Amino acid sequence: MNLSPYRIRFTNTKTGKPRTVPISEELYKKLQTNVSGNLFSYDPQKELYEIMDSLEFNLPKGQKVHVLRHTFASHFIMNGGNILTLKEILGHASITQTMAYAHLAPDHLIDAVKLNPLSRLRDPQNDHTHDPKRPITT
Repeated sequence: MNLSPYRIRFTNTKTGKPRTVPISEELYKKLQTNVSGNLFSYDPQKELYEIMDSLEFNLPKGQKVHVLRHTFASHFIMNGGNILTLKEILGHASITQTMAYAHLAPDHLIDAVKLNPLSRLRDPQNDHTHDPKRPITT
């Protein structure tokens, strides 16, 4: 794991592909003051698993951390996050994996209709006032 301004780069990932994740300025400053060689003086993954094991969730082994990841992804999308950005943060190889969260962003479905270039076309046979040079308003 490497720290650079407002980003953490994970090099030891499940897929073996390095991944850079944006972080807030506040988190960057806190982490920066603690950096002396390694970002952490302990094994953060081990500590995370110990904390998760101490919680009384009735989940199969290995699923507790996944629930945190899923919760982050869900809230990211519900708060208006971009699905392509989320794909990169989660390190998904395919957008298909990330699209599992798309249903949490119903406003983006409205944008899909509103911003679709085909929605600007009208059938001249059914619309006698159609002017191809005039933008269509809704």
